[in-house]
Amino acid sequence: MHYNALIFDFDGTIADTLSEGARIYNLLARENGFREVAREDIPHLRSLDTKHLLHHLHIPKRKLPVLLSKGRRLLKNSIRYQPLIQGMAATLPRLREAADCFGILTSNAPDNVEAFLDCHNIRHLFTFISTTTKLSGKSKHLRSIARTFSLEASLMLFVGDEIRDVRAAHKARVASAAVTWGLNSRESLAAERPNYLLEAPSELEHVCGLPTH
Repeated sequence: MHYNALIFDFDGTIADTLSEGARIYNLLARENGFREVAREDIPHLRSLDTKHLLHHLHIPKRKLPVLLSKGRRLLKNSIRYQPLIQGMAATLPRLREAADCFGILTSNAPDNVEAFLDCHNIRHLFTFISTTTKLSGKSKHLRSIARTFSLEASLMLFVGDEIRDVRAAHKARVASAAVTWGLNSRESLAAERPNYLLEAPSELEHVCGLPTH
């Protein structure tokens, strides 16, 4: 299948920010009385969707917007020091050559994304950066992207590392590629029935019909 529009989640998909995100979360958890994340908790947490993760961490839904806003501001201080997911530096330019539209859809702050992309010299690859302040708002934004760029949903591929990314793609009726190197586990992603379940960035090249090299 040829996809002429590739749209990527950011954290855990392109940017290896999960360890830093956990560190920042624990700072905020101590301030607000939420449950902290211990290393031994991570395998279980990777199996949870957003709703059950918030329940496990004792985070009231009403406090989530403020928590996310503070987290994005703290991440701004260290975003330039976060690495690319291993293999992305080689894969992204090859994918860009095959796509007419190449973008990012994230719940992170646009300034954070811009700073990261600039630091890794890959900002020029992306047609757009779209952000949503709501963890559950990506399906709406996928439909908006299709309208803005006059894209056919059948030719769009959304690449993400979370259960909510796969669900957003299903809801927007676009294809999904779930990547197993990010937040959610392979098993939990597979249960959502993405179109593709990927173990390494280079597998995206095969999905998009690029020749092996």
